[in-house]
Amino acid sequence: MTVQYFTPEGLRKLQDELNQLKSVERPKISQQIAEARDKGDLSENAEYDAAKDAQGLLELKISKLEEVVASARLLDESKLDSSRVLVLSKVKIRNKSNGQEMTYTLVAENEADLKEGKISVTSPIGKGLLGKKEGEVAEITVPSGKMHFEIVSISR
Repeated sequence: MTVQYFTPEGLRKLQDELNQLKSVERPKISQQIAEARDKGDLSENAEYDAAKDAQGLLELKISKLEEVVASARLLDESKLDSSRVLVLSKVKIRNKSNGQEMTYTLVAENEADLKEGKISVTSPIGKGLLGKKEGEVAEITVPSGKMHFEIVSISR
């Protein structure tokens, strides 16, 4: 079982999703199976087969989420070193080749959301930035080659 780190908000979202699957989706599929079963011969009942398949997928998803929640650890932001780029660091970087500046927050893989400026610590850029200090340049290998980013600022 792999330990995954979460912010309180990220873990709450995961738990909410798990509760939704267990308390809403599971009973809904059970109802669909019961309705399909009431229609008679199960050997040629496509509705029944589809509902059973959906139930199998749902149970697999619930099982995986339960595993993640069981192995989840909360990050204590107050104990993180803010002089280096770590998980939950908000990092302003400058692309050395074109001068473009971007700001990202490094988060656990399952909390990444590029639209919100959250990148995973396991992404190429996230890995390249980890452990760096302000003023340092990170050389990051991306599919198009090597990029150089200067760490402009680090905050929480």
